[in-house]
Amino acid sequence: MRFDKYVAAGNDFIIFDGINNPEENYNGLALRVCDRHFGIGADGIMVCENSSIADIKMLYYNSDGSQGEMCGNGIRCFSKYIYDHNIVKKKSISIETLAGIKYINLDTDEFDKVEKITVDMGEPVFEGLNIPTTINRDKILEETISIDSKDYIYSAVLVGVPHVVIFVEDIDEIDINDLGKKIENHPIFPKKTNVNFIKVLDKRNINIYTWERGAGRTLGCGTGSCASVVIGNVLNKLENIVYVNTEGGNLVVELGGKHKIYMSGNATHIANGDFLDSFNNY
Repeated sequence: MRFDKYVAAGNDFIIFDGINNPEENYNGLALRVCDRHFGIGADGIMVCENSSIADIKMLYYNSDGSQGEMCGNGIRCFSKYIYDHNIVKKKSISIETLAGIKYINLDTDEFDKVEKITVDMGEPVFEGLNIPTTINRDKILEETISIDSKDYIYSAVLVGVPHVVIFVEDIDEIDINDLGKKIENHPIFPKKTNVNFIKVLDKRNINIYTWERGAGRTLGCGTGSCASVVIGNVLNKLENIVYVNTEGGNLVVELGGKHKIYMSGNATHIANGDFLDSFNNY
């Protein structure tokens, strides 16, 4: 199978043309190709499909084979891929996802190379049952969750996918992998959740550390960056334009009216080739 690999803010993805080369089992394909020992290695895969309501449809699968509704860094990679490969040769693109239609604007240089990708991420969902959580409140802000007899203050929001945001003073005091996994699978979150640990540098700059639902520890998360800025803004910790430093790169999140989210950043093509499905470990 022909593939291309892209990275955005530390998230790496493998992208397939499912329009011309469809597969029957993308869940299994994600498991195989994302394996960093027996496959290509990635945080997830994306697949192009035809859409009747947008320019194109994006399917997204996590590295554990589970399907995700959306991926912020992934959709930037996907947008560059479809432009680079002349699948959708437009600078204003509509992409159907399981989280609705997302609208993309591409900035290109004098050689028609994509330099910047801005995604209209829509408005966040604050209502507890719709995130979803088991808490029936209009907003899930600064709640307490107990993990291994220790209390943590968290907030939750839906930005295409569910997110928990925890503000920290010293990230070295947090076991991101252990705590992230336990919160992801906590019964408060019936569809599991992504977990973001945030260090506020000032009102326009943050560092983010991410545990992703279905992928584990990653070097960045686009929807998580958006969720963290939204929560930080609601709690008066952040302004409406914030520079987000992930462990793998940087992006900018801007909030409009009703906390409508615009995410901007780049994406880089790493490699392409043919995946030889020689292993049957799954």
